Amino acid sequence: MAAKTQVVFVTVNNQATVKKITQAVLTSRLVACVSEIKNVRATYHWKGKIEKACESLLIMKTRTSLVTKLIEMIKSKHPYEVPEIIALEIKKGNREYLNWIEKETAEKK
Repeated sequence: MAAKTQVVFVTVNNQATVKKITQAVLTSRLVACVSEIKNVRATYHWKGKIEKACESLLIMKTRTSLVTKLIEMIKSKHPYEVPEIIALEIKKGNREYLNWIEKETAEKK
């Protein structure tokens, strides 16, 4: 059975971007929740060099059916040329919490 919910990880470079993306994805109900972990240190290959950055990691909880729209929205608001956006299926968890994610991301009629 396919997972109904997913966790989406997004790294961002500053608080203005955190606020812009968080507000957009919550207002549109593409996610039920965004958690932020500040001061994530990234070391990565970029254009032939090893780079370092201090970023925030956003952890978003959503329905599987909304992930494509969520990725499109994040990319439209993100300043990076190639933003990190990774979605992982939630296979097990607190059933009440997973139900809450589904409820909060349901299309309102």
